[in-house]
Amino acid sequence: MSVIQALLLGLVQGITEFLPVSSSGHLAILENLFQIKNQTGFTFEVLLHIGTLGAILAAFWQDLKRLFLEGCKMLYDAFENLKTYFHNRNQQDARRYRKLISNNYRKLLLLLAVTTLSTAIMGFLLEGRAAQAKENLLAPAMGFFFTGVFLLVVDFFPAGNKIPKDVGWTAALAIGIVQGIAVFPGISRSGITIALCLLLGFNKKFAVKYSFLAAVPTVVGAAVLELSQNGGKGLSPEIIGTYGISALAAGIVGYFCIKMMLNLVRKKRFVYFAVYCFLAGTAAVVCNFVL
Repeated sequence: MSVIQALLLGLVQGITEFLPVSSSGHLAILENLFQIKNQTGFTFEVLLHIGTLGAILAAFWQDLKRLFLEGCKMLYDAFENLKTYFHNRNQQDARRYRKLISNNYRKLLLLLAVTTLSTAIMGFLLEGRAAQAKENLLAPAMGFFFTGVFLLVVDFFPAGNKIPKDVGWTAALAIGIVQGIAVFPGISRSGITIALCLLLGFNKKFAVKYSFLAAVPTVVGAAVLELSQNGGKGLSPEIIGTYGISALAAGIVGYFCIKMMLNLVRKKRFVYFAVYCFLAGTAAVVCNFVL
């Protein structure tokens, strides 16, 4: 893979990761059309996602910091409740327990944990089939059509106003399942998770925030798993430099696309992205049989 090709894929990743048009679908199409080969297989896509992960960290740093702090406090409160339990049991006392889910950030942290768990299960079950699906253009085409239908449907639903305290565990589980399905090329992770959040009645701003925050543990987990399995196999200094350029481009462009997505969701005009997905899917089908 040349530097120009890596830069192109990085720019495409940064733009399409945060807009509801599927980054994996675009990468699969470009790699098939231009016969772009990378020497380390799945590692390249993991590094691209690490680049866009940097964009999420930059855009939602305050929320992530608050989630971390509240998580630490919640663990401390759980430990104190355990001490209270043994005290009450041994001393026949009735000390009150601390409330674990005492604010929206604590509830959000637990919701994200449920989403991450269901995503991990789906990803594990579908990983093999998703890898096979990237070998031709028909699979990304079907993914684009699926995403387009999903986006089209959400435009007809009224806006909700749910924030973390109003969201149930079943909703978090469902979001994790569809995020796991997005491992298939052409299915937009951000598109279908934001759309499902809106269908479930989430506040528009919260829907975008939840979708992008849910991506953090997923990307980190995928990166750790991939690097632990491959151990950097096949990564020379030259390849690392090329991939680094691609990841940097993805991160910089991705940051601005997050800001764009926040504005777009407020207007809720997904129909335009749905049309784009239908056109991209049709183009992929045509190219599969013509080229």
